[in-house]
Amino acid sequence: MTRRRRLHLPDWWFWDIVLSPHVEQRMEERGFTEVDLRAMLQAPLGLEPSVHDGRFVVRCGHRDRSWAVVVEPWESEHLLVIVTAYQPG
Repeated sequence: MTRRRRLHLPDWWFWDIVLSPHVEQRMEERGFTEVDLRAMLQAPLGLEPSVHDGRFVVRCGHRDRSWAVVVEPWESEHLLVIVTAYQPG
C-alpha cells in the first residue's frame, strides 16, 4: 500500500471560495459543476505557483482524470477566487 504525502496548505486555502465568471462559463463547457469543483479541492494532490503572479495551480482528480484548478487568493478580502479548471493536456 502506498501512502500519499500530506500536502502543506497555506492559510488562504481555508478562506471562503468565490467563483469567477470565467470558471462559471467553463463549468458547462467542460462538464463539471460547482459541487464537483469543491470536491476536487477537498483532496488536492499538488499545489504550485502559476505562470501568472499571485495565482496558484492546484493539481487534483475528478472522475479518474487529472485536473488543474487555478486559484487566486485575495488577501485584502480573505477570499479564494477560483479562476478556472481544466484537464491538463
